Amino acid sequence: MTLIYSLLSEVQNGDFSKSTKRQVRALVRITDLFAAGSGSYSRDQIDLFDNVFKALVEVIELKTRAKLARHIAQSSDAPAALVRVLAFDDEIAVAGPVLSQSNVLSDDDIALSARSQSQGHLYAIAQRPVLGEAITDILIERGECQVVRAVAKNAGARISEHGFRDLILRAGDDSELGLFIGSRRDIPRHHFVRLLEIVSAEVCNKIVAANSQVSGAARAAVTEVIDEINDGVRNASSDHAKARTKVRRLKYWKELGEAKVHAAARAQDFEQTILALSILARCPIEVVERAVLLENPGAVQIVGKAAGCT
Repeated sequence: MTLIYSLLSEVQNGDFSKSTKRQVRALVRITDLFAAGSGSYSRDQIDLFDNVFKALVEVIELKTRAKLARHIAQSSDAPAALVRVLAFDDEIAVAGPVLSQSNVLSDDDIALSARSQSQGHLYAIAQRPVLGEAITDILIERGECQVVRAVAKNAGARISEHGFRDLILRAGDDSELGLFIGSRRDIPRHHFVRLLEIVSAEVCNKIVAANSQVSGAARAAVTEVIDEINDGVRNASSDHAKARTKVRRLKYWKELGEAKVHAAARAQDFEQTILALSILARCPIEVVERAVLLENPGAVQIVGKAAGCT
């Protein structure tokens, strides 16, 4: 390790006001030395390399560090110690390429960066082609608008149950985030339904248009949401309460039949018509409401037939 100490002394004692060529040459030599013995170093020796790389990188000007980082980010056999030093650089121009691309960084390194560094660093991490749930949880918790949008848009990012819940809460004030979440193929149905409850109708339409594969699920989820809303409105309606009492009385006295359906329909009594058909056809009231309100008469004819109407 004598050569390492010699190179480190050369860097620390050099005149850095004129040029960085000496530092860069030393860094290249140390990197080559590290690679030559990779896998055979002790923990103390690796720590020494960490310190050397850190000392070298600190004295190299920003432009050169950024160029080095872009090169290192593409290398699968770059020294992990050097990659870590670049990843934790305060300058995003240096850390960004490594955080977003390098496969040398461990999950622990990435998680540590996500917990402690700037929004720029978090955004770089959110660009990685593969992200585990533990890291996306941190990004969603700490990240501002740009970061969480990047996570939601990243198809290679795995999002936990907790992560989806937090993203959807934030989507209420961010239509673009809502669109990214709704377009994910891995979004659980219950979160999808919740998302459609809080975003605008315009965003709902964009979600369906953006991904034809979720259009069926979107329509089903929209239907479910509408049913929940209608159920609340229906239960609060005095007209519905009165109609329910009347129809139940007719059913009790065995007077509920086709004639009562016709009479309610001719009188434009929506509530009583729907309730009567629902009971006679033995199907959910939501199904009857949608059938009656459709312009195409086919659906209500089917309900009517199930209700025993001619």
